Amino acid sequence: MAEITTLRAAVSELIQPGDTVALEGFTHLIPFEAGAEIIRQSIRDLTLVRLTPDLIADQLIGVGAVRELIFSWGGNPGVGSLHRLRDAIENAWPNPLLIEEHSHAGLVNRYTAGASGLPFATLRAYVGTSLMGQHGNIKTIACPFTGEELAAVPALNPDVAVVHAQQADRMGNVMIWGISGVQKEAILASRRSLVTVEEIVDELIPRPTSLQIPSFAIDAVALVPHGAWPSYASGYYDRDNDFYINWDAISRDRQTFNSWIKRHIYEAHHD
Repeated sequence: MAEITTLRAAVSELIQPGDTVALEGFTHLIPFEAGAEIIRQSIRDLTLVRLTPDLIADQLIGVGAVRELIFSWGGNPGVGSLHRLRDAIENAWPNPLLIEEHSHAGLVNRYTAGASGLPFATLRAYVGTSLMGQHGNIKTIACPFTGEELAAVPALNPDVAVVHAQQADRMGNVMIWGISGVQKEAILASRRSLVTVEEIVDELIPRPTSLQIPSFAIDAVALVPHGAWPSYASGYYDRDNDFYINWDAISRDRQTFNSWIKRHIYEAHHD
């Protein structure tokens, strides 16, 4: 059963140096405040998994928290590059960064295999692409029924999944609506899980496009209003497009980035 606790306590208990951490949320419900708390607690040497690493990944990479990035697309949506990610890859600043790149379908299949208790997944999406042979986690396998050559990817079982959702009830059951991304698969594939929520309610009332994740699949739930800002939380607040635009200038310069992190993360505590 999920424990309802504070963000600070949950991150301290569930995320350790060296862990593989999935931070999922697709276009909205991105767990920004949980990412900020990881930075505040100076947790390092992480393998970060994210389908679409954007500003949350840029911040974690820029402070040196990430050793390896497993991803399928990276950028500042609608704006351009992630400059802290580029600096880490091109100049090893603030430390070298390993990368493992997949297609969206490939990484989703890795999560799905992990959530299903299977050792690997097969798909056609890689055949004929330049991603084949880029790293050891994309191989080929012959279909035992037709002989067709397929791509195969190993199951992904992160140490911790961290997602944001709109609501939880007082038992720790969680409800998400709008674009759900791979939050469910990430939680079911991971050994431990933390869900931050906009609101804790007495009863979860199903609505169109909603999915519910039961308390028994979650380790901790933390009440964190606006925990997805500057992304949006459907039904609660809109995306802060200006922030995404401004991040381009903030993240281009190392000193400007460090000053922003000091002021807006290290000096902005959230329980």
